Amino acid sequence: MTGNGSDPEPASEDSRLVSLEERLDRAEAAEAKRTAVNAGPETDANYKLGNRVLAELLGGIGGGALVGWTIDHFVGTAPWGLLVVLFLGIVVAFRNIFRIANVRPSKPD
Repeated sequence: MTGNGSDPEPASEDSRLVSLEERLDRAEAAEAKRTAVNAGPETDANYKLGNRVLAELLGGIGGGALVGWTIDHFVGTAPWGLLVVLFLGIVVAFRNIFRIANVRPSKPD
């Protein structure tokens, strides 16, 4: 070191900064590539399948609850109509989800 507190080789400091910036750029590019959204047809199909499973589950539970409540309201069997039809709605929802899950994917050509 010199007496004025600066590095004796300022060119080497610049090369280290340039090297650091290059490594940072490469790391940022690799991270952007790793976290990039894959918007291909396979991803779209997976989103559609997930939405279908969610709709089956919510529809079975919600539909069973609504129909059961309606039966209880008009027939006066509270809470048994709601419980029975809600259970049937859940069973049907899981049966449909099971059927969706057992479909074999088509092979890409």
